[in-house]
Amino acid sequence: MKQLRSAVIRAGLEALYFSGAHYLMRPIFAGVGAIFMLHHVRPRRADAFQPNYHLEIAPQFLRAMLSHLRAHKVDIVTPDEMHQRLSERNFSKRFACFTLDDGYRDNRDHALPVFREFDAPCTVYAVSDFAEGTGRLWWVALERVIANTNSIEVKIGGAAVRIDASSPAAKQAAFDRLHEWLRVLPGEHDVRREITALCERHGVDETAICRELCLSWDELKSFADDPLVTIGAHTITHCNLAKQSEDVALHELTESRKRIEQAIGREVLHLAYPYGDKIAAGTREFALAKAAGFKTAVTTRPGMIFPESADHLTALQRVSLNGNYQEARILPVLTSGAATAVWNGFRRIDAA
Repeated sequence: MKQLRSAVIRAGLEALYFSGAHYLMRPIFAGVGAIFMLHHVRPRRADAFQPNYHLEIAPQFLRAMLSHLRAHKVDIVTPDEMHQRLSERNFSKRFACFTLDDGYRDNRDHALPVFREFDAPCTVYAVSDFAEGTGRLWWVALERVIANTNSIEVKIGGAAVRIDASSPAAKQAAFDRLHEWLRVLPGEHDVRREITALCERHGVDETAICRELCLSWDELKSFADDPLVTIGAHTITHCNLAKQSEDVALHELTESRKRIEQAIGREVLHLAYPYGDKIAAGTREFALAKAAGFKTAVTTRPGMIFPESADHLTALQRVSLNGNYQEARILPVLTSGAATAVWNGFRRIDAA
């Protein structure tokens, strides 16, 4: 299913590009700016099985996007500047804001040098448990479990299921099936229980993954000292907030902000919702983010920023820079707003 979806998205991007439709749609759907969503920035690995590849881009693609924006005189701004422009309805120039979720070490090692080339600011949303070294990146653990075996046995819906993982294609299908199953489990403890059992069975040390991939508190503090870097919050545990009680969800927001502020010695005023789609962040979460004192909060719902986004500062849409689509020719499609307009049925705001 995910591979089909990826193929459909690629076909849509190519159609918009080769038809020139994105040029016609730009004046209507480009909006006043865009928030770009990234996760990993690093050179591509050689592994045949990379199910999380959509979460990473190569440094040269980031460089190409920054070059494209500079060539079109787009201001690259901090979230504070974006907030000010939206609050003051100052739309004299288009802007772009670059955001990176989770707090990966490659953001410092591979992304920051590219941002420095362009004197461009970026925002990194940190998960406090990841910085602590105690968090669980279950999607990475799942990838490593499947990479380590030729078949997997799990109980889905109470029935034992054996899933083939004997080839790269079979591994991808196994990952897609298990990822979808884990995302719809009732609670975070259910996900953790199932992933822990899989890791123990297949010899994966899940506790070491965040220490391997994520910035520690000391590294995050040093990173935050760079004038181009803003640190935002991404909750304590990277949980699906919509599945939590209101008290727990609010605690995830306020406590993560508090921990990061104590670690880096500065205010944390901007938030990214974990997962960030409609099943993880809705109107309740948008209100909680505001109550927790965040100036802005970003979702993973696709979309540009429009003047009316000023009325939804804790439900801001983003444009994903996706590892599956890194051709330079799609850059004008992404910045035109055409792709997100088609995806959203030509609605400008999706904040319900």
